[in-house]
Amino acid sequence: MLEPFVTSNLAGLSGIAHGFFTREGGVSQGIYAGLNCGLGSNDDAAAVRENRTRVQAHLGAQCLLTAHQVHSATAIVVTGPWADAARPKVDAIVTATPGVAVGALSADCAPVLFADPEARVVAAAHAGWRGAVGGILEATLAEMEKLGARRDRIRAGVGPTIGASVYEVGPDFEAQVLGLDPAAAPRFHAPRPGARVHFDLAAYVADRLRRANAQVADETAPCTFSENPKYFSYRRSCARQEPDYGRQISAIVLT
Repeated sequence: MLEPFVTSNLAGLSGIAHGFFTREGGVSQGIYAGLNCGLGSNDDAAAVRENRTRVQAHLGAQCLLTAHQVHSATAIVVTGPWADAARPKVDAIVTATPGVAVGALSADCAPVLFADPEARVVAAAHAGWRGAVGGILEATLAEMEKLGARRDRIRAGVGPTIGASVYEVGPDFEAQVLGLDPAAAPRFHAPRPGARVHFDLAAYVADRLRRANAQVADETAPCTFSENPKYFSYRRSCARQEPDYGRQISAIVLT
């Protein structure tokens, strides 16, 4: 059974369905066990297709689209499906077409879902730290505006992301982020004197959205690294020296 996390900011909107899906309810096996929706993983392709079909059905969508994510700041508008082999290399998908579910894949990075319920425009973005600092959130909002959305009406929710309590980073990382966005400083902290610095990616993404005048839900996103049975985690798979990892999906659709 699929049991997606939902955000209060998007729940209950008329004619819009969304979900930040966990790994529960899928057919993949082994290190991909559960609802692996990553077309770029080395999982059995038939299992991934079945998992994605289950997500599509759960949302009541006619198709489900995810991009070939490359940690960019590029967002595109779509009106209909593409072949899996033709997935564009972008990190956000925007649509005003009913039945077209747009999704973001993640395994520690922040998935973000957007909706303007009045203009009937929705979007999904993949925001790793590079994309967030580079402007993927603002690019998504700009593409939504081209379809008639307004920032003061756009609602956004940040989904399961690696948590600040476990996201250790080095001094070069901190220097690079702050060099690009000094306002990120409050999202770095050391848990104790002399410890490595930690970064709060989910909170930073929410900060960027608020600075861009979007409405952001206040819930704390679940930690993908810590909640092992429910979420895939790239960093956890590396720690275990596993050869690959699954990806959960977050998706939204105009019904």
